[in-house]
Amino acid sequence: MPNKNSLHPPVFLTDAGATEDFLASIGRSLTIAVDTEGASFHRFVDRIYLLQISTRQDSAIIDPLTAGTLAPLGRILENPEIEVVFHDADYDLRLLHQDYGWHVKNIFDTRVAAQLLGINSFGLAALLSQFFSVKLDKKHQRADWSMRPLSQEMLEYAAQDTLYLLELRDRLADELEAKGRWGWASEEFTRLEGTKWRVEDEGAAYLRIKGARDLSRRELAIFRELATWRGEIARELDRATFRVAGNETLLEAAQKAPQSVEELARVKGMPRALVERRGSEIIAAVGRGLSVPEDQLPTFPRAPRWDRDSKFETRAAALRTVRDDVARALDMDPGVLCARERLEAVARKNPQKMEELEEVQELRRWQISALGEAFLRALART
Repeated sequence: MPNKNSLHPPVFLTDAGATEDFLASIGRSLTIAVDTEGASFHRFVDRIYLLQISTRQDSAIIDPLTAGTLAPLGRILENPEIEVVFHDADYDLRLLHQDYGWHVKNIFDTRVAAQLLGINSFGLAALLSQFFSVKLDKKHQRADWSMRPLSQEMLEYAAQDTLYLLELRDRLADELEAKGRWGWASEEFTRLEGTKWRVEDEGAAYLRIKGARDLSRRELAIFRELATWRGEIARELDRATFRVAGNETLLEAAQKAPQSVEELARVKGMPRALVERRGSEIIAAVGRGLSVPEDQLPTFPRAPRWDRDSKFETRAAALRTVRDDVARALDMDPGVLCARERLEAVARKNPQKMEELEEVQELRRWQISALGEAFLRALART
């Protein structure tokens, strides 16, 4: 069980004065735990609707909608002398960059640490259960954190995300040191420091939806128009796109190409209210897709072409065997030790010397240390 002294009840901060006082009080902390709550399941554009912070002495939940300027928090998170602990930092870091422009330094990610230790169940709930016999209630996992007021139950749920995180960090750090993998984790944590929000090309987003590749080019043109229409409505309503219409519904509409409200109503999954209120708009979107000239129909970007190499698959298989053997010896998931794309990058490069292997940009330094010699021996035999 965690140290009872570390389980300090969090305060809920909703005004600028109290928030400023709290942030001033933790400014000298050497380690802090941070989590954010967004509302991507409910809103069109996600943002931070709640910030949870724990030090070894205090915990707080900050309402960024009413708490005034959070610049002091930014200075804490960007201070390289203060370690900032997250669980699965990636999305938190992207939101912190999107909303405030912050680039967090000196990160410790408990999810990454757990994976490098070979822990298969690395979700926060699983880790807290394993290390502290604490059971997290998942009742509010997909809650709408943009709603106000927040219930006491929701606040208690949110608090759990950082309340145990520093002690979890300590346990995992000790195990990393004991297994000689602290350097591995340190390299991964340093790479996280560059994580930022990147604006995607909305015009091509429909191509990344599962099932789009199964459409003909004409159906893809219709699907593009339907996806664009849905995005405009979702933005207008500030609602997650799937809450307007699901992807599978739009895919079926693209295939059936309904040209009347009656035909639209027969599309599987098409909400009746949507047909009644906006049926004509959907039919118009289908019409725009049908009217795209043949020579302007959309296509998927071509995948990178590699020079034909008859021994590529042989080399990749040999590297995979090495990777799997080493992963077993280290009691790690093979994909964590070296993902398929990185194996294939090594197979394409076909290095014969360590200096050449080090030129494979996809590989981490720790992976070269753990696998490099065995990789070179395997390649020499192919």
